[in-house]
Amino acid sequence: MRILALDTATEVCSVALLLDEALLVRELPPGPGHSAHILGLVQAVLAEAQLVLQELDCIAFGRGPGGFTGVRLAASVTQGLAYGAELKVVPVSDLLAVAQRALDLEPSAQSVLVCNDARMQEVYWSCASRGPSGLAVPAGTEQVSPPERVVLPDGLPGPVHGAGRGFVVWPQLKLTPNLTQIQAELLPCAREIARLAVPVWLAGKALDPAQAQPVYLRDDVAKPSRK
Repeated sequence: MRILALDTATEVCSVALLLDEALLVRELPPGPGHSAHILGLVQAVLAEAQLVLQELDCIAFGRGPGGFTGVRLAASVTQGLAYGAELKVVPVSDLLAVAQRALDLEPSAQSVLVCNDARMQEVYWSCASRGPSGLAVPAGTEQVSPPERVVLPDGLPGPVHGAGRGFVVWPQLKLTPNLTQIQAELLPCAREIARLAVPVWLAGKALDPAQAQPVYLRDDVAKPSRK
């Protein structure tokens, strides 16, 4: 299995190439200019693996939610690469990718509450649980809301950990009941996106490139204030 994955939803730009059980990863430190570097990272992992795009199975990407420009960049680059190589695409939630990082770092955790800062006094958030294969599976819908509306769904398996930069920006989230540990510095990475794309690809649910669409959750960013 050969899956290329990329993510630009946050201040970190990353690319990964999954080759069966092996992973090649390139990641830039936080900073601007993802658009100037993303294709170079793609070329670097392909060169290391001695592959060309046409030899891959599919391309996965972090489809959001996240920064508007970054999420749109990941989707558009994925579309362009996939069209050119005649590949299918797999959109992967950036919140689920953070949950996967948290589960990998803490084997005792069974579920994760992910909260990322959405600005405008809100957070992107969702919950995920550890599946039978060790991969994170969604536990409820993804939402954008004020921090005080973040709640754990009933029946979420414990121990439950918190993860994501929302816990840094909004310290009150740390008071969410039943959280046993918080990993506030975790950001999504292409490494987890590649792994989360595997069951989607194996199930035959990869999409045509035209369907590589970003997910913002918030649909009124560009609307003028009614005030």
